[in-house]
Amino acid sequence: MAVIPFNLPDLGEGLTEAEIVEWHVSPGDRVVSGQPLVSVETDKAVVEIPSPWSGTVKALKADTGAQIAVGAPLVDLETDQRVDQGQIVGDLGGSKPREPETVESKEAKAPAGKATGQVRAAPAARALAREKGIDLETVTGTGPDGTITRADVEAVTETEMRSGWEPFSASRKAMARNMAEAGAHVVPATVQDWADVTSWIGGQADVLVRLIRAIAAAISAEPALNAWFDQDTMARMLHEKINLGIAVDTETGLYVPVLKDVGAQDAQQIRTELDRLIAAARAQKLGRQDQLGATVSLSDFGPLGGVFASLVIRPPQVAILGAGRVSDKVVWGAKGPEPRRYLPLSLTFDHRAVTGGEAARFLNAVMQDLEQPG
Repeated sequence: MAVIPFNLPDLGEGLTEAEIVEWHVSPGDRVVSGQPLVSVETDKAVVEIPSPWSGTVKALKADTGAQIAVGAPLVDLETDQRVDQGQIVGDLGGSKPREPETVESKEAKAPAGKATGQVRAAPAARALAREKGIDLETVTGTGPDGTITRADVEAVTETEMRSGWEPFSASRKAMARNMAEAGAHVVPATVQDWADVTSWIGGQADVLVRLIRAIAAAISAEPALNAWFDQDTMARMLHEKINLGIAVDTETGLYVPVLKDVGAQDAQQIRTELDRLIAAARAQKLGRQDQLGATVSLSDFGPLGGVFASLVIRPPQVAILGAGRVSDKVVWGAKGPEPRRYLPLSLTFDHRAVTGGEAARFLNAVMQDLEQPG
């Protein structure tokens, strides 16, 4: 019998780290090959990682809630199986693309303990210090001959965190990266208007389902907004099916599950799938397929507050519709002042791929559908 470490495997799509959500085993447990060991959350989804071998769990190397890098120790397993240490066991999504070698990457390949400057530090410690913005001159090394180890840098990082900094969860990191990508690659423009919904809103009205149906109707009238745009080739792809990303606010961050092919569903089917996706998002149980393939998005922020908004488009999509708080207004009607109810709408679109005329026609079609009774 031998105790063999199992490290966090390559999760694919260039992902470099994950957060421990839940351990399914404890030290001393007997496991078989393929049995789930742990659930981890990436910026894509919650993923179960199976045991690569049959054996006994000797030690868990990371606590629930910890952020660990691909290749970092995950669990020690005692097994009598013959293990090929060169094999990438547990690869869940393909290997990461090879990156061009740089001065920094060459430095990271230097032998541990070999100084590349005046400070003696292991390559992993130098890499982590650069990532965290820590001056190695301020770190006390505990390795051989005073060499700074990764654990020494992590200790300094943990000390700084305890003094007021709170590390982002995987979902908040994903949101930050997605927003940065949108800010760098989208040219947004926003058009806004009020939809008169007096004839149907109130009581048990399902505002979100009506909004989804209105988007489907508007895309039939103006298909240009149900598209992806590729800035490198200056080309767009118009989609026949409407896969609608729905922004869901949760305690752990923003999730955008995707309601597939909404144009082919009736109101009850839409509501049933919405309930499933929203519940899964709030329980952090969304699968990867639940979050892929959105062709256009909706943010119904009205129940939380706010009237109009300039929204963020997630590339390669080209449009997102936002609905604000319903407002009561008095307008001049045929017989004088009349109380009416209005739903504020904000349409943000990528002006490289969508013209102002296309955006205006789409918004008008949304309003026309919403203003119909029932």
